[in-house]
Amino acid sequence: MTASRAPAEPTVREFESTVETVDDHAVVLEETYFYAASGGQPADRGTIAGLAVEDVQARDGSVVHHLDAAAGAAALPEPGDTVTGIVDDAFRTYCTRAHTASHVLYGAARRICTGLGYAGFDISPEKVRVDLTSDEPLDDAALVELERLANRAVWESRDVSWETHPVEEARALDDIAFNAKTEEGAMGGGSVRVVTIDGWDVAACGGTHVTNTATIGPVTVLDRSNPGEGVTRVEFAVGPDAIDRAATIHEAARDAAAAADSSLEALPTAVERLTDETDRLSSALRDARGDLLAARLADLPTVERAGTRWAVGTVGDTDPNDLREPATALLETDGGPDVVAVVGEGDAPFLVVAADPEVDADAGEVVSTATEAFGGGGGGGPTFAQGGGLDVDAGELVAWLREP
Repeated sequence: MTASRAPAEPTVREFESTVETVDDHAVVLEETYFYAASGGQPADRGTIAGLAVEDVQARDGSVVHHLDAAAGAAALPEPGDTVTGIVDDAFRTYCTRAHTASHVLYGAARRICTGLGYAGFDISPEKVRVDLTSDEPLDDAALVELERLANRAVWESRDVSWETHPVEEARALDDIAFNAKTEEGAMGGGSVRVVTIDGWDVAACGGTHVTNTATIGPVTVLDRSNPGEGVTRVEFAVGPDAIDRAATIHEAARDAAAAADSSLEALPTAVERLTDETDRLSSALRDARGDLLAARLADLPTVERAGTRWAVGTVGDTDPNDLREPATALLETDGGPDVVAVVGEGDAPFLVVAADPEVDADAGEVVSTATEAFGGGGGGGPTFAQGGGLDVDAGELVAWLREP
């Protein structure tokens, strides 16, 4: 049985070991510094005997290295061979910094959340996620504070250490983040590995870590989501990705400030002012368009049909839903028509009909008869109805509506 030495000695990148077993392209070494995927940290990359390591998994008490599947049998090492293992430095360094950063972020959450719990994490090449449970969901202000506190912990160069404790002793440690389900890699033989960030966080963890938070580099919180009831997922970037993301946000903020004729500090106030102005102008525009539409309907020519007076005509650049209010209002004016029938101009005209409930005219029946004659579909009640997709020219439909 072999266990990875990567968590205990995360700085080792090259080592020699004896091949214990070979099963197809799956190789077990007597000793390995490759990290097997566990608890959200991905498997190391690298080479063994010059062959690419495609995956590393813990199985039946051993660390199994899956070598390049395309390699021929002759290229594979044999049991008893001494081979050189090389761990990809860039990827291990990133994962190690990212894993410690997740503990730093959890430590930050300790300081702003009540009822805090840990529900897992995951490292991907572009970002890291930490799943938290808390009494209240995290809002935007909490994300900003998490980022601020995490970067302060990095700046403060806090020491990071790890040691193994009996399980019950570990559970008794003050404020330890302990989740047996998500930290299976930390458990073994009745003991548990505990990672401590001095004065900041204590957690059961089997991953690789830096020895000082200053090594992590910048942390930029990206977003939050809610993957399950009571769970907040916080996503963040570490290192170069964090730098690039922060620069992008800074550039966008400066562009927004310039467009708003504001300083960065005063940007929220400027945005609020512009939003209020936009709302006011939008309201004024809606009122103006409504007045214009009402005037256009009032100018529609009228025709007598079965003892009722119909206002019939076309309108352009209008949504049928915008016609209900002005058409109904026109019916209620002194000397207004009994029925308003409006045809929308365009390749597929729509039809809107409003009828005075006191007259012998049914808006729904008019639309139904029109769709039977010209296709399309629609519906409504006796006082208001609309149809669309009519296969007829707008002028032809108006002429049909004006027929006695």
